[in-house]
Amino acid sequence: MTYRMPPEWAPHERTWMAWPGPNPTFATDEELADARAAWASVARAVRRFEPVTMVHGPGQGGSARELLGPDVDLVERDLDDAWMRDIGPTFVTDGSQLAAVDWTFNGWGAQDWARWEHDSKIARHVADLAGVPAFSSTLVNEGGAIHVDGEGTVLLTETVQLGAGRNPGRTREQVEAEIHARLGTTKAVWLPHGLTSDYGVYGTQGHVDIVAAFARPGTVLVHSQRDPAHPDHARSQEYLALLRAETDAKGRPLEVVEVPAPTVLKDEDGDWVDYSYINHYLCNGGVVLCAFDDPHDEIAAGIFRRLFPERTVVLVDARTIFAGGGGIHCITQQQPKI
Repeated sequence: MTYRMPPEWAPHERTWMAWPGPNPTFATDEELADARAAWASVARAVRRFEPVTMVHGPGQGGSARELLGPDVDLVERDLDDAWMRDIGPTFVTDGSQLAAVDWTFNGWGAQDWARWEHDSKIARHVADLAGVPAFSSTLVNEGGAIHVDGEGTVLLTETVQLGAGRNPGRTREQVEAEIHARLGTTKAVWLPHGLTSDYGVYGTQGHVDIVAAFARPGTVLVHSQRDPAHPDHARSQEYLALLRAETDAKGRPLEVVEVPAPTVLKDEDGDWVDYSYINHYLCNGGVVLCAFDDPHDEIAAGIFRRLFPERTVVLVDARTIFAGGGGIHCITQQQPKI
């Protein structure tokens, strides 16, 4: 029986997250405290809709319980960082039972600041905790680097799966073959790269889940930077044109929904930001949406309410998470319900 990755909007058993601990991403006590508060806000928002299990490092359970409250389950395992979308397993199903794909994780392309001795083992730990078999893949890949429609289509980016830091020597065809074998997909839609700031310190080198995401089969949400002053303006135009010319695995032309980027262009240090509403998380009956204290927050929320009228849209400030290199989608990982 072929396993396939269900789309994110399919029912969940629970959400998995990882608790921030001292590491290069959160280098000071203040940064760590801010990160924990932000992670806790996301966990509590998700918990409104479904169970949440937070994996924390040794000796970190007290800080987690204090901020998370009594309703989030805690599990202790060794951790290096806190991006469960990337270090956790990708859950797949054959229709009757659940399994997990354990991708090879190497710190987002063996970046010099990253540590992954423990994080490279988290996918298998989570699979064991969930009580499902895990299948190892030699492909260096992360959960934030893929997005599926549940009907055979997967979004990928060339600078991730084909990047020299992850899979040197693998051809596009070899990468696609492994992705399709693990996810049950049949067509890959490739974007050439990610957003500009995703190539800076703590960047993922082009994860797709900040650029484009399926909302339902045949419909893809795309980050739209409208300000020509931002380098992502040109990239957005490229993504929009590419995706509007694409079809999905069933041969349907993709319906592209533009989601305007926040109005803020730079952070306090004067660096370009990659703030994006695309990096949202769908959970049972809810949409947990990144907020940036920006006039476009409500515009984005309105788009999601129209697309998901049966779900409650919850806005959570994601600026601290983005400062660490990701967003709400990057710190959550769904376990599908069978």
